[in-house]
Amino acid sequence: MRTVAVAMALPCSLNRYLLLMAQEHLEFRLPEIKSLLSLFGGQFTNNQETYGKALEFLPFEGRVNLKEPQHVFSLLEDYGLDPNCIPENPHNIYFGRWIADGQRELIESYSVKKRHFIGNTSMDAGLSFIMANHGKVKENDIVFDPFVGTGGLLVASAHFGAYVYGTDIDYNTLHGLGKASRKNQKWRGPDENIRANLRQYGLEKHYLDVLVSDASKPAWRKGTHFDAIITDPPYGIRESTRRTGSQKEIPKGIEKCPESHVPVSLSYHLSDMFLDLLNFAAETLILGGRLVYWLPVYTPEYTEELVPWHPCLRLISNCEQKLSSHTARRLITMEKVKTFENRDQYSHLLSDQSLPYQGHNSFREKYFSGITKRIAKEEKSSQE
Repeated sequence: MRTVAVAMALPCSLNRYLLLMAQEHLEFRLPEIKSLLSLFGGQFTNNQETYGKALEFLPFEGRVNLKEPQHVFSLLEDYGLDPNCIPENPHNIYFGRWIADGQRELIESYSVKKRHFIGNTSMDAGLSFIMANHGKVKENDIVFDPFVGTGGLLVASAHFGAYVYGTDIDYNTLHGLGKASRKNQKWRGPDENIRANLRQYGLEKHYLDVLVSDASKPAWRKGTHFDAIITDPPYGIRESTRRTGSQKEIPKGIEKCPESHVPVSLSYHLSDMFLDLLNFAAETLILGGRLVYWLPVYTPEYTEELVPWHPCLRLISNCEQKLSSHTARRLITMEKVKTFENRDQYSHLLSDQSLPYQGHNSFREKYFSGITKRIAKEEKSSQE
């Protein structure tokens, strides 16, 4: 069988090039590599000759095959990120074997701008796929979103072959009722719903259902149900944080309401929301299952101790996305490492780490106080 070597030059203005060498059994002969390099520009640069000699130590032998490569190698020069300040020599040089192409085309094909059903807080397609990757979503998984909204995270999970389910407290959103979020559309159409979104991408077979439900009072029987829980809880900015309840104290022992009773909505503090979310994940995820969610933070006060914890969940990653000069949100990924026990739901009462959670409750006020200060500063500057 034959071997392959391919060379390709990047734009000369950046003085970068990519050397691809594909070989059967990872073998090639250096003279043939040089002959291929010469196809690009007719002659070698000093760097190309240097790299050619540097690669002589590799035990690659065999003939070049340009049509059916079995292995692809890359030699990359890193000149930094500033195209206006390119150093004479590269910062780093990387050599390795090509494994697979990325899937950045999904960002465009699943763009929210082209989606049938959207809302004020529909998750960006790129971030949705990142969250699905953090959750290790794979074929035949069951993925749940307790704050499903318009279902953007369900779409990304279904793309990877998972069966998806969600709940939300907002009846109108789940049923596609009320005012539309699009600029030139007043009311939502009759077929604007989460199921229609999955149908748009040929993923309807992965749709299990969505349910109007309160995340603070999960309606699930005891046990493990989900391979991943991926969600974006409301922060009180564009969507309010709500739960069902009563303004009056309910006597103990009374859990059921009349069938005609519609409970009122109460404020749902972020600290309570994240505590409920972690307890729910610890109880319903399979061992090794992952919880992926966004945590809003006020940047000047942020410390790692502010990240909620649970004895059944291990922190895997904590990534920041800037929202403004003073606020951000952090993508938290946790993995279930311990079987849930009833006492685990009260573990926060025995830990000092539960105290800082209260700081999340004022995130909305801090977010808008920063905007107010900025507007006042801009107005003052314009008057001077």
